[in-house]
Amino acid sequence: MATLYQLHSTMDTLRSCTSEMALTWQDGDSIILLGSTVAFVAWLTAYLDDADIVDIKAIYALADDVAQLSTDTAAQLNLDSKLTAILTDSEWVALTLGDYADSQPFDKVVTIAL
Repeated sequence: MATLYQLHSTMDTLRSCTSEMALTWQDGDSIILLGSTVAFVAWLTAYLDDADIVDIKAIYALADDVAQLSTDTAAQLNLDSKLTAILTDSEWVALTLGDYADSQPFDKVVTIAL
């Protein structure tokens, strides 16, 4: 079983959120970026490396959050190469229940919002 980390962070708190996540990280865990956090995906990648977080099963974002980005910002972020999938709200619920595509059931869902 694995953990799904729901990460909701501003740029100012992203490093500390990543450090909190590293405390309980296990290989094969997944991350979903909530709110504006998707805009900081490049920084998140660097912070994950700094925290020695490896073997990430998947990184997701919500379609509504991605839609809030300007077209130029979304293009510059190259989300297709950084995210496993962009989820609708119903897909997010299915993911947390283990009913989404090829997802595994999660034994816990942890929200980190500092």
